[in-house]
Amino acid sequence: MKGAAYVGDGRVEEVAVDAPAPGPGELQIAVAYCGLCGTDLHIVHGGMDARVTTPLVFGHEMSGTVAAVGDGVSGWSVGDALTVMPLVWDGTCAACLDGNQHICQNLEFVGIDSPGALQQRWNVPASIAVPLPDGLDLRTAALVEPVAVAVHDVRRSELQTGDRVVVLGGGPIGVLIGTVARHAGARVLIAEVDANRRERIADLGFEVVDPSATDVVGFVTEWTGGVGADVVFEVSGSAAAVKTLTALPKVRGTIVVVAIHGAPREIDLQRVFWRELRLLGARVYRRSDVERAAELLAAGVIPVDAIVTGVVPLAQTQAAIEDLTAGRAMKLLVDVAGAGA
Repeated sequence: MKGAAYVGDGRVEEVAVDAPAPGPGELQIAVAYCGLCGTDLHIVHGGMDARVTTPLVFGHEMSGTVAAVGDGVSGWSVGDALTVMPLVWDGTCAACLDGNQHICQNLEFVGIDSPGALQQRWNVPASIAVPLPDGLDLRTAALVEPVAVAVHDVRRSELQTGDRVVVLGGGPIGVLIGTVARHAGARVLIAEVDANRRERIADLGFEVVDPSATDVVGFVTEWTGGVGADVVFEVSGSAAAVKTLTALPKVRGTIVVVAIHGAPREIDLQRVFWRELRLLGARVYRRSDVERAAELLAAGVIPVDAIVTGVVPLAQTQAAIEDLTAGRAMKLLVDVAGAGA
């Protein structure tokens, strides 16, 4: 079988992978599509070299069907459509015992710490498999994982109908957060520096602002009638965004940090104190978030065609990574099933 692997030095190569029968408690998945995301870019750019073992078949945003069922697995049949929640926890640490298994202190992220979905046949624990709603096509279903991120982020914020929401960063996750928040009844403003992304965001009916050319604090102040935003999502990963972050929410407003910041950032804690702001982190998702994401996709809530800007063959995974890095694409899917034997 074929796969795509990060081999080090910024390179992705097409590789041959074994396809052993699934072990006890496992499913073998015939992978259909695998989305590429910022985490995958981080891997290929060498940002996780201290963590990963090369060659690494990566990828965790996926859809597919059951190809084989291992011993001891019930409730699944060959041909069933599914995705995965790519998290394996130990069940024994303090976080798990408190009910927060998704942020287990010894969490294994499948596709980083173990082989991922960029392979035609992929054996996974049946416990991480999630069935897809009837009628949800596999191309669309490849977005379940990133939509689950957005669902989790919005749930963490506890936003209410009618809230004014600011999303800093208009990439795929920012747009998905905006979409989920709007579906929950919020009015959403997205700040994005890239002109092409701003045009795409505006076409989706969002209010949008260029933070490189506009005083975002002044804009948000006017937009909210001098009150401030109810919820602010930091999705950009930008130091400049963080500097203005605490000036955007209202008194007792909420800030949700979604982006992974690779370095410490300067933040105005005096403003946190003065306005009694709530500062939250939001990492990955719970299973209920994944299930809700699949429902939203099946219901047509998510603007899939505006987010997915291309589908590439497995052999062009390296080129797809380069296009995403250069900002030439919004979200790319890899057609894993079409790679041939």
